[in-house]
Amino acid sequence: MKLDAKIPAGPLEKKWDKHRFELKLENPSNRRKFNIIVVGTGLAGSSASATLAELGYNVKTFCLQDSPRRAHSIAAQGGINAAKNYQNDGDSIWRLFYDTIKGGDFRSREANVYRLAQVSNHIIDQCVAQGVPFARDYGGLLTNRSFGGAQVSRTFYSRGQTGQQLLLGAYRALSRQVASEQVTLYPRRDILELVVIDGRARGVVARNLITGEIESHSAHAVVLATGGYGNVYFLSTNAMASNVSTIFRAFRKGAYFANPCFTQIHPTCIPVHGKYQSKLTLMSESLRNDGRVWVPKHPGDKRAPHQIPESERDYFLERKYPSFGNLVPRDVASRNVKEQCDQGKGVGETGLAVYLDFADSIKREGKDSIAQKYDNLFQMYEKITAQNPYETPMMIYPAVHYTMGGLWVDYNLMTTVPGLFAIGEANFSDHGANRLGASALMQGLADGYFIIPNTLGGYLAGAHLNDVTVDHPAFRSAAQASLDRIQRLLSIKGKRTVDDFHKELGLIMWEYCGMSRNNAGLAEAKQLVHSLKKEFWDNAIVPGINEEFNQSLEKAGRVADFFEFSELMLSDALARKESCGCHFNENYQTEDNEALRDDENLCHVAAWEFGGEDKEPIFHKEPLSFENVELTQRSYK
Repeated sequence: MKLDAKIPAGPLEKKWDKHRFELKLENPSNRRKFNIIVVGTGLAGSSASATLAELGYNVKTFCLQDSPRRAHSIAAQGGINAAKNYQNDGDSIWRLFYDTIKGGDFRSREANVYRLAQVSNHIIDQCVAQGVPFARDYGGLLTNRSFGGAQVSRTFYSRGQTGQQLLLGAYRALSRQVASEQVTLYPRRDILELVVIDGRARGVVARNLITGEIESHSAHAVVLATGGYGNVYFLSTNAMASNVSTIFRAFRKGAYFANPCFTQIHPTCIPVHGKYQSKLTLMSESLRNDGRVWVPKHPGDKRAPHQIPESERDYFLERKYPSFGNLVPRDVASRNVKEQCDQGKGVGETGLAVYLDFADSIKREGKDSIAQKYDNLFQMYEKITAQNPYETPMMIYPAVHYTMGGLWVDYNLMTTVPGLFAIGEANFSDHGANRLGASALMQGLADGYFIIPNTLGGYLAGAHLNDVTVDHPAFRSAAQASLDRIQRLLSIKGKRTVDDFHKELGLIMWEYCGMSRNNAGLAEAKQLVHSLKKEFWDNAIVPGINEEFNQSLEKAGRVADFFEFSELMLSDALARKESCGCHFNENYQTEDNEALRDDENLCHVAAWEFGGEDKEPIFHKEPLSFENVELTQRSYK
């Protein structure tokens, strides 16, 4: 199958306008004839559901939580990018576009990224109209701060709770449509299967998490907004319920999976403090605006930070990258933190941490000024670590945070299954091999508010779809397959908990497919995962029954999918014989230990097709064409 990204012709600046004009339109009175399923209620899912309903479509919205407000987007802290140039510091749509392409290490589509930069300004207008309380300056105008990988201040924020405030805005818009019965909400539902009829996505099979009932729902199109899969590593900053299952089930039904090995390791997280830990906590990247990252100059120096004089501190990011300093992109910062710890300069009991020090900022601006920007983050850090970051430097270490890989989508955000769309973190489209900070919220809301309402309408207007009901054999077959899988999990009756398997899987992935990888380790990891997967199906214990609230069963299904997905990640990482962005293969690096790309042979999107049970996935590629930016070795020095 030849991948067609359906990128419009013409100048980069005019592609989106031209494409919207050329898309077929559906008569407003006809839209009420169409049913749309949206899975997920984070920023992408909530904004898509609200906007599609506002246009007149009948929307069924599904989420795992008891309320859409509990979606993981609520945990986003630092901010959302937009090219408003309110600071008059040289920002523009073109600069945001270029920074994002460069930050992704030239492994994303120009057309998609430029559209994202164009739409970014509309997002801020939309959210301000909704009443989102962005920070303002003394004169009452919206203010900005800086994030990694940029030399301008373009990040709009609400203290350290930007995701929460944006989600409340989207939730309010969604609730309005629920009240008008244009959106039907299905909370506490786990999507088990995608239903494909005549080659098109026509519905889903879901499990009611409270009763265990298996439900079927038909629609004219399905939108997946289910977020990322960082929990494959067991320990991550993701919410505990975040998983890969829905998009992996779609992969098994024909949707290609793009760049699954591109996983972002965020540099500023609270370090792991024990082997029984099940969750990691993010400290916002915005803290690197005012915090300075350092380690002792001499390996093994275990003195308290205030006992180490200035002359014996190494501000290694400022030293190595004088142009960007502490605001280098996340992949670069994380690798350098790891390098310092590997050299024995790590601090704290484990040696797996570096300092993030605010002493200079507090001395320069005063404690009150720093508190206005970060106080809730400082409080959170103190509650978790029992240390006051106003007085003692924070200790931070990289942790799994975001996944740039996802379902392959074309310019319309449609997957290789017609009628199946993927938006937000569930697709791969905008961030290449590394996402810049404050760009996740931007993409989620761009996809939900502004892109999918246009492109999905264009699909429906030209698709000539017959009505289908849940009595169709495809629904009965999918429901039976779901029940069979549940029974298989319940009947294992082994002796080892699902969590224990997940923890070991996560350790394998972190060790061999984490911040740095190499070909031999990836090959070994494939064997280890394969053996562990076999043991899982022989020896896992899944207590309880299906017809009840059973979180052990929920978890077992997700971990079973993580096993298969891990094998796909490892295959992708092995196939990409270069280093780019967050995919740092030790076999391919420059003399300065920076990522070494192979633009001649690997300037493409890797798109994987399901090859069948226990068979290798089938590799496809979408060549990337750069007509507006020059491919160069990234440098933040």
